[in-house]
Amino acid sequence: MTEKEFWHFLERAWKKGRVSQVSGIIDSPDAEMQTAGEYIGGHALLPKDYDKITEEEIVRISKLLFKKGVRHKTKEAVLMILAHRGSKEALIALKNYSKLSDKGLEIFAELALTECEMWNEKERD
Repeated sequence: MTEKEFWHFLERAWKKGRVSQVSGIIDSPDAEMQTAGEYIGGHALLPKDYDKITEEEIVRISKLLFKKGVRHKTKEAVLMILAHRGSKEALIALKNYSKLSDKGLEIFAELALTECEMWNEKERD
Protein backbone atom coordinates (compact mmCIF):
# COMPACT_ATOMS: atom_id res chain seq x y z
CA MET A 1 0.00 0.00 0.00
CA THR A 2 1.27 3.45 -0.82
CA GLU A 3 0.82 6.52 1.34
CA LYS A 4 -1.70 7.90 -1.16
CA GLU A 5 -3.66 4.62 -1.17
CA PHE A 6 -3.72 4.69 2.63
CA TRP A 7 -5.32 8.15 2.74
CA HIS A 8 -7.91 7.11 0.12
CA PHE A 9 -8.65 4.03 2.23
CA LEU A 10 -9.09 6.20 5.33
CA GLU A 11 -11.27 8.76 3.52
CA ARG A 12 -13.58 5.96 2.31
CA ALA A 13 -13.78 4.59 5.86
CA TRP A 14 -14.63 8.06 7.23
CA LYS A 15 -17.74 8.19 5.02
CA LYS A 16 -19.33 5.84 7.57
CA GLY A 17 -18.36 8.27 10.33
CA ARG A 18 -15.62 8.61 12.89
CA VAL A 19 -15.24 7.46 16.45
CA SER A 20 -16.87 9.86 18.91
CA GLN A 21 -14.40 11.37 21.30
CA VAL A 22 -13.88 14.13 23.78
CA SER A 23 -10.81 16.13 23.02
CA GLY A 24 -8.80 18.94 24.47
CA ILE A 25 -5.48 20.63 24.10
CA ILE A 26 -2.47 19.99 26.27
CA ASP A 27 -0.20 23.01 26.18
CA SER A 28 2.90 22.05 28.05
CA PRO A 29 6.58 22.88 27.78
CA ASP A 30 7.22 19.19 28.45
CA ALA A 31 7.70 17.46 25.10
CA GLU A 32 6.33 14.14 26.38
CA MET A 33 3.15 15.76 27.67
CA GLN A 34 2.74 17.64 24.39
CA THR A 35 3.12 14.40 22.41
CA ALA A 36 0.65 12.63 24.71
CA GLY A 37 -1.86 15.38 23.95
CA GLU A 38 -1.25 14.97 20.21
CA TYR A 39 -1.75 11.23 20.59
CA ILE A 40 -5.07 11.73 22.35
CA GLY A 41 -6.15 14.17 19.62
CA GLY A 42 -5.11 11.61 17.01
CA HIS A 43 -8.09 9.48 17.97
CA ALA A 44 -10.12 11.79 15.70
CA LEU A 45 -8.54 9.90 12.77
CA LEU A 46 -10.21 6.62 13.72
CA PRO A 47 -13.05 5.64 11.42
CA LYS A 48 -16.22 4.48 13.13
CA ASP A 49 -15.76 0.91 11.89
CA TYR A 50 -12.03 0.65 12.64
CA ASP A 51 -12.66 -2.73 14.25
CA LYS A 52 -13.88 -4.07 10.90
CA ILE A 53 -10.62 -3.39 9.07
CA THR A 54 -9.45 -6.79 7.88
CA GLU A 55 -6.25 -8.36 9.13
CA GLU A 56 -4.98 -8.35 5.55
CA GLU A 57 -5.46 -4.57 5.44
CA ILE A 58 -3.81 -4.20 8.85
CA VAL A 59 -0.72 -5.96 7.51
CA ARG A 60 -0.68 -3.78 4.38
CA ILE A 61 -1.19 -0.60 6.41
CA SER A 62 1.51 -1.49 8.94
CA LYS A 63 4.14 -1.73 6.19
CA LEU A 64 3.92 2.05 5.80
CA LEU A 65 5.66 2.42 9.17
CA PHE A 66 8.82 0.90 7.72
CA LYS A 67 8.88 2.69 4.34
CA LYS A 68 11.26 5.57 3.76
CA GLY A 69 9.74 8.89 2.80
CA VAL A 70 6.34 8.35 4.44
CA ARG A 71 5.25 11.51 6.26
CA HIS A 72 5.02 11.59 10.04
CA LYS A 73 1.30 12.45 9.89
CA THR A 74 0.68 9.31 7.88
CA LYS A 75 2.67 7.21 10.32
CA GLU A 76 0.73 8.75 13.21
CA ALA A 77 -2.54 7.73 11.54
CA VAL A 78 -1.23 4.20 10.97
CA LEU A 79 -0.07 3.98 14.59
CA MET A 80 -3.50 5.10 15.78
CA ILE A 81 -5.29 2.43 13.76
CA LEU A 82 -2.89 -0.31 14.84
CA ALA A 83 -3.11 0.80 18.48
CA HIS A 84 -6.81 -0.05 18.53
CA ARG A 85 -6.53 -3.55 17.17
CA GLY A 86 -6.52 -6.56 19.42
CA SER A 87 -4.60 -8.56 16.87
CA LYS A 88 -1.28 -10.35 16.73
CA GLU A 89 -0.39 -8.63 13.45
CA ALA A 90 -0.91 -5.11 14.83
CA LEU A 91 1.00 -5.94 18.01
CA ILE A 92 3.97 -7.37 16.10
CA ALA A 93 4.12 -4.34 13.80
CA LEU A 94 4.01 -1.93 16.74
CA LYS A 95 6.65 -3.84 18.70
CA ASN A 96 8.97 -3.86 15.69
CA TYR A 97 8.37 -0.19 14.89
CA SER A 98 8.85 0.91 18.50
CA LYS A 99 12.36 -0.57 18.43
CA LEU A 100 13.39 1.70 15.55
CA SER A 101 10.78 4.44 15.36
CA ASP A 102 11.39 7.61 13.42
CA LYS A 103 12.88 10.56 15.26
CA GLY A 104 10.01 12.52 16.73
CA LEU A 105 7.63 9.55 16.78
CA GLU A 106 9.20 7.60 19.64
CA ILE A 107 6.64 8.62 22.28
CA PHE A 108 3.73 8.30 19.85
CA ALA A 109 4.90 4.78 18.97
CA GLU A 110 5.28 3.86 22.63
CA LEU A 111 1.76 5.04 23.45
CA ALA A 112 0.35 3.14 20.46
CA LEU A 113 2.13 -0.04 21.54
CA THR A 114 0.82 0.29 25.11
CA GLU A 115 -2.73 0.79 23.88
CA CYS A 116 -2.47 -2.17 21.47
CA GLU A 117 -1.20 -4.36 24.31
CA MET A 118 -4.29 -3.37 26.34
CA TRP A 119 -6.61 -4.22 23.42
CA ASN A 120 -4.85 -7.57 23.01
CA GLU A 121 -5.33 -8.35 26.71
CA LYS A 122 -9.02 -7.45 26.41
CA GLU A 123 -9.41 -9.77 23.40
CA ARG A 124 -7.98 -12.65 25.44
CA ASP A 125 -10.49 -12.16 28.27
